[in-house]
Amino acid sequence: MVSSSHEAMHRIFQDHPGLFSRISETLGVDLAPPTSVTVLPNDLTETSPVERRVDTLLRWERKDDEPLLLAVEAQGKKDPNKHASWAYYASYLLTKYRLQPMLLVVCQDRATAEWAARPVDFGPRRWPLLTLRPLVAGPHNMPVITDPAEVRKDLALATLSAITHAKNPDVGAILKAVTTVLRDTPQAIADPIIELISQGLGKRPAAEIWRNLVAVDLSFYKSYIAEEIRDEGRDEGRAEGRAEDILRLLDRRGIDISHADRERITSCDDLDILGRWFDRAITAASTTEVFADQ
Repeated sequence: MVSSSHEAMHRIFQDHPGLFSRISETLGVDLAPPTSVTVLPNDLTETSPVERRVDTLLRWERKDDEPLLLAVEAQGKKDPNKHASWAYYASYLLTKYRLQPMLLVVCQDRATAEWAARPVDFGPRRWPLLTLRPLVAGPHNMPVITDPAEVRKDLALATLSAITHAKNPDVGAILKAVTTVLRDTPQAIADPIIELISQGLGKRPAAEIWRNLVAVDLSFYKSYIAEEIRDEGRDEGRAEGRAEDILRLLDRRGIDISHADRERITSCDDLDILGRWFDRAITAASTTEVFADQ
């Protein structure tokens, strides 16, 4: 199943297609900004039953050079089968569009990024037929942007910085700088940024930091994703409070609570279930009766 962070790592290049020119120098290829960009269909399936889809595919129009095709792949872990797939993408795109392809791989951990960046030869060892050399963006080479002034200069790059550094202990400083800038950013621009970062952080600890920042720093926004984040935060708070009520009630009634039962109650985030447990805790003789139908 495709994760939300996987989607955010490549979709940002659909929302901000010029971003690649701004990170290309960092990646060792200095490309001038495109004159225009077209998002192309990502389906590379042929008539055979094997389905192949690149995550994001963009056609870059350039002022003083021929157009190029930019394929963006989000890679969450090492996968030895990917090299052959990426080589296929490049060959297919060159054949179909007659334009030179480039491949950008976006990662959230250094080990995967370093693996993806290694050139891979195809063919006999003494005479390789093809060499795959993707560009890779990840925590090893993306800037850590914690200055709101720098975020304001390039909000898309700061968004990618937050996503690729999702596991960085200092990601909170990046996220705080972003919300500082989003306070005075038009909502039509801010809403997609809020959503991309929320998706990009997935279920990592940094996601909780982002939710708290959005709930507090951007409380005036009424976007769907911002409201969803705030609603989830409120639900989590209510769930924690109800769990504490159940434990307190059982303790007051002298009901023995094992460590496993205590953990089960405190880890539950379903308000309906917690409500049933609370009602039973009023008269239950043991935690077994509290969890009767669970």
